[in-house]
Amino acid sequence: MAQGPLSGIKIIEFAGIGPAPFCGMLLSDLGADVVRIDRAGKSRPGNPVDVMSRGRRSIALDLKNAGDVETALKLIEKADALIEGYRPGVLERLGLGPDVVLARNPKLVYGRMTGWGQTGALSHAAGHDLNYIAITGALHAMGCADRRPRPPLNLVGDYGGGALYLAFGLMAGILNVKNGGEGQVIDCAMSDGAASLATMFYGMKAMGMWTDEREANLLDGGAHFYDTYACSDGKWVSIGSIEPQFYALLLEKTGITDPAFQAQMDRSKWPELKAKMIAVMKTKTRDEWCEIMEGTDICFAPVLSLSEAPNYKHNVDRGTFVEIEGVVQPAPAPRFSKTPGAIQSLPAGIGEHGDEILSDWGVS
Repeated sequence: MAQGPLSGIKIIEFAGIGPAPFCGMLLSDLGADVVRIDRAGKSRPGNPVDVMSRGRRSIALDLKNAGDVETALKLIEKADALIEGYRPGVLERLGLGPDVVLARNPKLVYGRMTGWGQTGALSHAAGHDLNYIAITGALHAMGCADRRPRPPLNLVGDYGGGALYLAFGLMAGILNVKNGGEGQVIDCAMSDGAASLATMFYGMKAMGMWTDEREANLLDGGAHFYDTYACSDGKWVSIGSIEPQFYALLLEKTGITDPAFQAQMDRSKWPELKAKMIAVMKTKTRDEWCEIMEGTDICFAPVLSLSEAPNYKHNVDRGTFVEIEGVVQPAPAPRFSKTPGAIQSLPAGIGEHGDEILSDWGVS
């Protein structure tokens, strides 16, 4: 039996890229039995470095073959939920669209992951994370005032607005079924999710607390007390001293006595104070600032690289990263006190578990 709070939940994941498989990984990490349907005819052995494929078993099916489509439907009949990340209409053309599937399994939660959604002017267009967050206002708000908006990796659209919202939606749908409701389709658009993530900023804009200018607001690097700073060794630190008591401690620990800094929330002073803060932070190395500020209420942390982060003491204390077969990767999250999640298995090769899956799920 898999370990985690979702133990006993069965999920079908149609193989894809990006946010859909990440959603499958999240659910597997929390104990769900996630079976990935891969494309028959392809060959790829399991590889420990393919960390986003961890925890799921694989069966290879040719979805252009009627017999394999029927096998997929038999598996879906046993499932609580389904994850697919194709363009609208792809699974319908294969005979695996919601109408067919929900007729076979009325309790199924059918999760559809796309960038633009199943409907709308852009629904059939290609796109990527950058495009999806561009239409929400989020991308425009990120970056320096005198430079172009910069991609925040693909964390906001693909994984924040996409994978996490689909996982949340699937769990809500499954809970609804457990409470006597019917199965249904979840139309998870990354553009919708990214817009939802920006809810607070739309509220701040409505209250007159946010402008469309970049690097001119409280949380976008406009404020001298909420930004990243270069140190004398070229490394970086982050400071987020918003509250007055935290800001007072920042001034104390940096040795700043300039009375101009007392006007913390005077936006007209921010550019001047930012320039002064840049000069102050360049007087010491990152390690020296860590010695002074780390663990205090300044709201401080060093800016770590992907190579540095797994060895950072707090992350080590928390077990935030694990090493499996020599591959360092983030551990399952969040933490559960009674039913902790776990990485259920190494990444599977295509079709590696076909017979085993059919047997376990009771499909001939």
